[in-house]
Amino acid sequence: MTSAVFFSFITSLFICMALIPPLQMNAGRWSFMDLPGERKVHSNPIPRIGGIAFGFSALLSIFFWVPQDPVIPSVLVSASILLGFGIWDDRANLNYRTKLLGQLLAVLVVIVFGHIRFEQIPFFYEEEAPLWVTVLLTVVFLVGSSNAVNLSDGLDGLAGGLAFLSFAGIAYLAYLSHDITVLVLAAGFLGGLLGFLRYNTYPARIFMGDAGSQLLGFSMGILVLLMSDPARNPFPVSVSFLLLGLPFLDTIAVMGQRLAKGRSPFIGDRNHVHHKLLALGLSHYEAVIVIYGIQAVMVGLAYLLRWQSDPLICTMYGAFATAMFALFVATERRRIPSSVSSSGRVLSDTKLARAGLWLSEMAPRFLAVVVPLFLVANVFLPGHVPTDVGFAAISLFVVVMAGPWFMPQYRSHFVRGGLYVGSAFLMYMGEQSGIPEIWPIYVTQNTLLALIAILVLLSMRFSRGNRFQTTPLDYLMVFFALIVPLLPEMRADMPTLSILAAKLIVLYFSFELLLHTFTDRVNQLGLVSLWILLGLGVRAWL
Repeated sequence: MTSAVFFSFITSLFICMALIPPLQMNAGRWSFMDLPGERKVHSNPIPRIGGIAFGFSALLSIFFWVPQDPVIPSVLVSASILLGFGIWDDRANLNYRTKLLGQLLAVLVVIVFGHIRFEQIPFFYEEEAPLWVTVLLTVVFLVGSSNAVNLSDGLDGLAGGLAFLSFAGIAYLAYLSHDITVLVLAAGFLGGLLGFLRYNTYPARIFMGDAGSQLLGFSMGILVLLMSDPARNPFPVSVSFLLLGLPFLDTIAVMGQRLAKGRSPFIGDRNHVHHKLLALGLSHYEAVIVIYGIQAVMVGLAYLLRWQSDPLICTMYGAFATAMFALFVATERRRIPSSVSSSGRVLSDTKLARAGLWLSEMAPRFLAVVVPLFLVANVFLPGHVPTDVGFAAISLFVVVMAGPWFMPQYRSHFVRGGLYVGSAFLMYMGEQSGIPEIWPIYVTQNTLLALIAILVLLSMRFSRGNRFQTTPLDYLMVFFALIVPLLPEMRADMPTLSILAAKLIVLYFSFELLLHTFTDRVNQLGLVSLWILLGLGVRAWL
C-alpha cells in the first residue's frame, strides 16, 4: 500500500513539473492567457495552463498506480470529460450553458457507469431514499462542488492550497478506513497540486484556469461520495461538507447573498471571503494564509467529528459558518486600519545587525556545501533499489541531462525536477531498506538533516532583500511537516511516510533556497541531481 501511494504522488509531481515549462512557453501562442479585468487582482496577462498540467499528471499517475476497482474507469473518463471542457473554456471562454453541459456529462458518467451517488441521506437512515432523490442530490452536489473551487479561485495560490488541504484530509480518512483506492486517488492529486503550487503562490507565474478548478472541485466531490458510501467506509455523509471546506461554504453564502438582493446567483461580484479580507486591509499574502487556516480548521473538524451523528456535525458546521460570516460582517462595518510600517523592521542593535549580515552570507554558503555532500553520500547507503525505481531514475536522468540542451531557458526547472524526485527516491529507499536499524548511519543522517534545517531557517530569517522569500505554500508545507508525525492511529506500515514527509520538506526548502541564492551554480546542482539519478539506476541492477 505504501508503495502505490508514494509512487502515485511522486509520479504526478514529476509529470506536472515537467509539463509546466513548455505549456507556459506556448500559452500565448495557444491563447491560454488570463487577461486583467475588473474583478481580477493581477495587472498583467498570465498563462492559465496549470490545470492542464496537474490535471493530466494526476489522471495519468492514477491510471498507472491505482488498484483495480469497479469505480475507476468511470472516475477517469468523467474527469477527462471535465478536463477537456475546462481546456476548451480556458481557450474560448464558453458561456455557462456549455460549461454546465460538460459538468452534467461528467456527472452522468459516474452515476450511470460508476454507480457513484449518495447511498444515504443525512437524518434519513431508517428508510431507503428513492433512487430519483439520491440521483438528483448527487447531480446537484457534484455540479456545486465543481463550481465551488472555481468561484474561490480569486487569489494566487488560494484554490490550489484549499484543495490540497481537502485532499490531504480525504487521504488521511481513507487511510484510517483502509480504502486504498481513495488514498491513491487523493495522492495523485496531491502530487500534481504540489508541483503546480510552486508556480502559483504569490506572485503567481501561472493560473490553473477553469480546467483545473472544475476538475479539483469535481474530484473532491467524487472522493467524499466514496468516503460516505457505507459499503466502503463508515463515515457519515455530513462529514463531506467539512472536507470540502471553505470553497463550498463560501459558494453557498455568496449565492444566498446574491439571491437575497434579487440578483442572479451566477453573476460574479466581490463578496467572496478573499474579497472581504482584502477589504479589511490584509495583504494578498496575509489573506491567503488566513484562509488556509480556516480551511485547516474545517478539515480538522471532519477528522474530529468523523464518528459523530449527523445532527451534531451539521450543528457544528452551522455554528462554524455563522460565527465566521458574522465576524466578517462585523469587521467589514468597522474597518481596521493597517498598522504595517512602510519602513519595515530595523535591527537597532549594531552587534545584532552585524551578526545578521554575517549569517545572511554564511548560512547559504554552508548550505551549498552540506546539501550536495548529504545527497551524494546517501547514494552509497546500503539497501535494495527496486527495478521499477531504477527504470524511473534512468528515464529522469535522460530528461534532466537532455532537457537543458533543447530548452536552455528552463535549465533550472529541469534541475529542480531532478533534485525533487531524486531526493524523494533516496529518502524513500532509505526508510524502506532498514537504515533506521543501522543506528550510526541513521543518527548521522538525521543529524545532517537537522543541520540543514537550521541553516535553512537562518538563511530565511536573515535573508536580505528579495533573495529568498517565503510563500503561503511554504507555510502549508511546514504545517504538514509538523502535523503529519503527530497524527493518531498510524499503523505499523505507515510511520515511514510521516518521517519521509518531514525529511523531504527540509530538503525541498534547501533546494529552493540554493536555486534562488546561487543562480550562477545551477549547473553544479544539476550535476548533483544527475549523480543521484544515475546512482539509483546503477544500484537497481547491482
